[in-house]
Amino acid sequence: MIILQNEFLNVQISPLGAQLTSLFNKLNQTEHLWQADPSIWGFHAPNLFPVVGECFNREIQVNGQPYPMERHGFARTSEFAIHDCSEVHAKFSLSHSDITSKSYPFKFSFQVLFDLFDAELRISYKVINQDENAIYFSVGAHPAFNIPFFKGESYNDYYIEFEQEEELVQHLLSEEGFFNGLTEPVIQSSKKIDLDKRLFDSGALVFKKLSSREVLIKNHKTPNFISVSFPHFESLGIWAAPGADFVCIEPWLGYADSVGGTGEFCNKEGIRTLEQGHVFEIDYTIGIT
Repeated sequence: MIILQNEFLNVQISPLGAQLTSLFNKLNQTEHLWQADPSIWGFHAPNLFPVVGECFNREIQVNGQPYPMERHGFARTSEFAIHDCSEVHAKFSLSHSDITSKSYPFKFSFQVLFDLFDAELRISYKVINQDENAIYFSVGAHPAFNIPFFKGESYNDYYIEFEQEEELVQHLLSEEGFFNGLTEPVIQSSKKIDLDKRLFDSGALVFKKLSSREVLIKNHKTPNFISVSFPHFESLGIWAAPGADFVCIEPWLGYADSVGGTGEFCNKEGIRTLEQGHVFEIDYTIGIT
């Protein structure tokens, strides 16, 4: 386990999945990250690569050849190498191998970097093409935050506040986790979604297009909040396991397949193309107030 810390935060990261496992506020002695109860949802903040969401038949097609691919990709269950650690910085890397080539026939390096600045943690993703040709991928984040923050509060005291006024259209998912082509409005010209444990009974709220590039998890009764800033991610998922005491804020580049969806991986909705020798970088930031 790698530990980063300063006067504000203590951060713990596991090499398994390069996953953030603790985000502890030293000022008020509060753990803000979900602690992965396996009976409810056994992750804390998985990193999604090389796919986001569910793939049809749990596989991808590359040059007509099927390759098995689990939901949200293999990075979240892979062991990462550790590099360049200090009290406020750590880098983790996952490189192509005989194991990864069985499900993803590309040569790559996927890096996850953590940088602590006062009461903010920046998580950066870097994809390096080490192949002889272009490679294709999606990438996303999936941090889960404890709700409520403090004892004596209720889940229903909390809400999600968007940076800008939004007319949010939710893209609906089937029970199997595929987009079914249907949409429905969530809020009209508003900045808030009130949290309720029934909100996610039908699955994640998925917003493919947003004006906002930051959301806040706030309490109607107290001033404390968590910010999640994602300046270059295009889409956002918001989710919790039904009845669970957390909420996930998920910046995405990429999506699950649609019902009945097949075809080449390079043509999958939201897929990024990275040419030979090129590097892709993107980041998001969690702030504690």
